[in-house]
Amino acid sequence: MPETKIANILERIKQLAQQCFQGAKGSHDWEHTERVLTLAGHIAQKEGADPDIVRLAAVLHDIGRSEEDQANGGLDHAARGAKLARRILEQQGLRAEQVEAVVHCVAAHRFRKGPAPESLEAKVLFDADKLDSLGAVGIGRAFLFAGEVGAKLHNPGVDIEKTEAYTVEDTAYREYMLKLRKIKDRILTAEGRRLAEERHAFMEEFFTRLNQEVDGTL
Repeated sequence: MPETKIANILERIKQLAQQCFQGAKGSHDWEHTERVLTLAGHIAQKEGADPDIVRLAAVLHDIGRSEEDQANGGLDHAARGAKLARRILEQQGLRAEQVEAVVHCVAAHRFRKGPAPESLEAKVLFDADKLDSLGAVGIGRAFLFAGEVGAKLHNPGVDIEKTEAYTVEDTAYREYMLKLRKIKDRILTAEGRRLAEERHAFMEEFFTRLNQEVDGTL
């Protein structure tokens, strides 16, 4: 597809996607999408992925997130987002194979469940989205989310496996223990793994220090 045409389509889709983030919580707002778009573009270039598919998927990947938040996690935002993305893409006149490629990326970007990323473009989006959960930004987002659901600051003394999401125990530390520390080993591209290593190390050091400060040992 000519660069000018895809740029125009991408700009229109950005405007449509942004409407899905009105009133979105800070941990999954439009700024998260913009960071994922930047990361995905970088990884796509390094890995040789189709930049058009990657950019479209990055813009659309979280358009179902606000609905999941409203349902307190009872709705799969990736599945919902894939349906919304299909509708938007078809309305913009993209070819059927492009629509399917983008929809697969959106449907397969979740960490905990959903279809596995099969295409290179889906792997790029998966990695970009997960990288935004690591490092300094990832720590900030984890605490933002904890505040959004009314969780306490820190809970190192509880059995994390017995805690529940969207409760007072859904802390940043819980997110780190159940998900964030495992992300590095789930990254799918070489460039994604390179970026994840440093971000993971920073995050690990932070939570180690947090435990020490809370314990009064530092």
